[in-house]
Amino acid sequence: MTDFNRTPGTTDTPTTNDTAVEFNADLAAPAVTPTTFTPASVEPLSSDIGATASGTKTTLKDEAGKLSAKATEKARGLADEGKLRATSALDEFSKMMDDAAGTVDEKLGEQYGQYARSAAQAISGFSDNLRGKEVDELLEDARDFVRKSPAIAIGTAAALGFVLARIVKAGVDTPATPIDPISKV
Repeated sequence: MTDFNRTPGTTDTPTTNDTAVEFNADLAAPAVTPTTFTPASVEPLSSDIGATASGTKTTLKDEAGKLSAKATEKARGLADEGKLRATSALDEFSKMMDDAAGTVDEKLGEQYGQYARSAAQAISGFSDNLRGKEVDELLEDARDFVRKSPAIAIGTAAALGFVLARIVKAGVDTPATPIDPISKV
């Protein structure tokens, strides 16, 4: 009998083997019969697939809605926290300017001191206005401002971007102080 199994390192020529191989009909692959699909036989499958897809689509929409609601709630919380910090900083700056107005009176004159007091009052009023509004109202006010004065809004955004870039660059450029292990001993 011819054995077509090859072992590594041998040639591709068949070898003869004394063992016989028997064919077992029970282990043979089952016969494959062709199936004909008709529109009536495919209809239940397509309706099941459609129902599954529709259910999945609804589930995805619901989950996306929940995620959107959570993100909106988180953004509102952060915006409220930012508003609180901004109003506190404005109040402190207003007090600092009002305190400095006396020094300005002495060094530059009473007229310039009054300018400093006016600026402090304007900042304080802005802070109170900011504190009294909800985040949605502030966003609507910002949208209205941009619609009415787009050039000023773009200029302000550019100026703020420049200032933030300088602040970040200044923070990155500062070298860390190395720790001298010998002096600590």
